[in-house]
Amino acid sequence: MSSKQQAVRARPSAGWALLGSELSVLFRRWRTWAMLAALAAIPVLIALAVRLSSRDPGPGQGPPFLDRVTQNGLFIALTATVVSIPLFLPLTISVVAGDAIAGEANLGTLRYLLAAPAGRIRLLAVKYAAAVAFCITAALTVVTAGMLIGVALFPVGPVTLLSGDTISVGESVLRLLLIAGYVSLSLAGLAAIGLFISTLTEVPVGAMAATAVLAVVAQILGALPQLDWLHPWLFTHHWVGFADLLRQPISWDAFAANALLQGGYIALFCTLAYGRFASKDVLS
Repeated sequence: MSSKQQAVRARPSAGWALLGSELSVLFRRWRTWAMLAALAAIPVLIALAVRLSSRDPGPGQGPPFLDRVTQNGLFIALTATVVSIPLFLPLTISVVAGDAIAGEANLGTLRYLLAAPAGRIRLLAVKYAAAVAFCITAALTVVTAGMLIGVALFPVGPVTLLSGDTISVGESVLRLLLIAGYVSLSLAGLAAIGLFISTLTEVPVGAMAATAVLAVVAQILGALPQLDWLHPWLFTHHWVGFADLLRQPISWDAFAANALLQGGYIALFCTLAYGRFASKDVLS
């Protein structure tokens, strides 16, 4: 077999090896675990605040589902998810995605990665896949920590859905995992935006900050009724649209609309990222 044929065969395995290495580096960093610990602390703090309070929260007080926590601890996971979506989850995703390319350039390791038989498009694909893996991990962290602390501090039983139907604890856990998947999908669009911004600079802090600011600005624009025409195009538009997963039967319309919107952002900004990265002179 010629050396050229060997190189062609090695490419897929090289890509998987690069992805494995990227995931290993990402989840060995103290920064990554510190962010996940901070996310896990959100449901813990909510649960402790309700548990130690002298009175139960009334209907409409505090974040959504908070008034149901004392009756069923599984609602801690829902409350924590709603609380985390506007700021905390986007902030952690911005850190990971913004650091993807800019961090390597800042450390002087980017040119060495490109010298390997990975290629620029494969390197971008690996960096984005790692960011999506973190999106999934972050969403699962909030939901899992919420379920665990809810079970530990409050009674747990069948859950009454928004439609008025009651489902078992096992099915409730599956619904919560579906919500984690919905949130992960929502954050995947932001990760693509962060990846593109990361190709524009060699200063990772700048890319992280710009990505986080865009997430906040999009939510502010989405809250202005004067911009109703713009709302369906904002990547944050469906971020809290997982209420349909809490009905019987499940309505997948919001999930499909969110997937279509995020898919458009992923396709657009990954293409822009490649267009920028493919023509970029890498000196570090």
